[in-house]
Amino acid sequence: METNGSVRCAGGVLAQHRHVCAFFSSVEEQHRVLRSFLKDGFERGDKAVHLVNPDLWEDHLGWLAEAGIDVAQARDTGQLDLRRWQDAQLRGDRFDQDAMLALLEEIFQSGAAAGYPLTRLIGQMEWALADRPGVEDLLEFEARVNYLMIKYDDPAICTYDLSKFSASVVMDIMRTHPVVIIGGVLQENPFFVPPDQFLLEIRERRRSARAQ
Repeated sequence: METNGSVRCAGGVLAQHRHVCAFFSSVEEQHRVLRSFLKDGFERGDKAVHLVNPDLWEDHLGWLAEAGIDVAQARDTGQLDLRRWQDAQLRGDRFDQDAMLALLEEIFQSGAAAGYPLTRLIGQMEWALADRPGVEDLLEFEARVNYLMIKYDDPAICTYDLSKFSASVVMDIMRTHPVVIIGGVLQENPFFVPPDQFLLEIRERRRSARAQ
């Protein structure tokens, strides 16, 4: 993948790998750390796609406005695409990882087709805690996203609330992302496991669980 310009985020610069997991202890921390990434994108003419917890919709709009974004205008021009989980990860009131991967590909392709230099995606990930069919495929999905991301320059940040996910899930999520934001700082992830290897591990876990 040829990187299309530098992308600054959380005190660092995204290089070749642009699939990022970001761990935060509060929504306020998330907003503070990602503010410059958001503003830089708009100033550079990039498209912004945000997949938002519907319970935090108004809070998210307030964050955008506080960061100096004219939300109405940005949505009217198409530069800002806001979607609730029901219109993305939980369409049909379930999680279908194949459909979600296809949606991500559509998002990146449509941004490029519309002439945007990059599409900057932020996805709030607490949908995986909902009592919905398919959410148990979260780890497999995150690993498979890496196959998609190598085809695009677009950065995708998956945000996780540390207070809501178990330590074991957080460790596995970290292993599916080549780049991590933790403690408000962007860094290459030494715990990243290539998707082929991680998906094999997932299959082995399922086989062991069925044998018990």
